[in-house]
Amino acid sequence: MKIYTKTGDKGTTALFGGTRVPKHHIRIESYGTVDELNSHIGLIRDQNIESPYKRTLIDIQDKLFTVGATLATDPDKAVLKSGKKRLNIPLIEEEDIELLEHEMDAMNEQLPPMTHFVLPGGHQTVSFCHIARCVCRRAERLATQLYENEPFDERTLKYLNRLSDYLFVLARKLSYDLQAEEIKWIPKKIEE
Repeated sequence: MKIYTKTGDKGTTALFGGTRVPKHHIRIESYGTVDELNSHIGLIRDQNIESPYKRTLIDIQDKLFTVGATLATDPDKAVLKSGKKRLNIPLIEEEDIELLEHEMDAMNEQLPPMTHFVLPGGHQTVSFCHIARCVCRRAERLATQLYENEPFDERTLKYLNRLSDYLFVLARKLSYDLQAEEIKWIPKKIEE
C-alpha cells in the first residue's frame, strides 16, 4: 500500500464516506487539531512518568482516534434516515468521560487545594501537559464551531472539554510527584 495517493494534490481531501472538501475546511481543522493533540499526548506518555498515567494516556490516545473519526465523517453519510449507522465508526461513550472524571478525582485527592491560577512550567513534563491542554482547548473550540453548523454526537464535545480539565489536573499532579515548583499567578495591584 502506497502512502501517497495524489488525490489531494489540488487542495481537497476525502472525509469518511467519500465526500471531498477543501483541506482548510473547519472539519479538517477540527480533526487535524485532534491529531496534533494526540501527538502531544504521546510526548507526555514518553516521559519518565508512572505506569498508571501511561495506561490512561494510551486509552486517551485511542479515544482521540474515535473523536477524530467522528469529526472526519460526513454527517450525511454517518447515519441513514432510519437512524441506523451507515459507517462502522465507534462513538465516545459516557464511560469514557467518566473515566477522565474518576482519574481527576483520584489525583485531586492527593493534591493541595488550588487557591490561584498557576503559571505553566516548572518541569519539562509538566510543560508538555500544559501544551497538550492548550491544544485540546483549541480542538474543542474548532469542534464546537463545526458542531454549530454540522452537528455530531455531543459526547465528542463533552470528552474534549473533560480532557482539557484532565490534562490540567495531570500537570498539577506531575508537578507534585516531580517536586516541581508550582508558581501561583497573583495579579499585581494597580497603583492609582
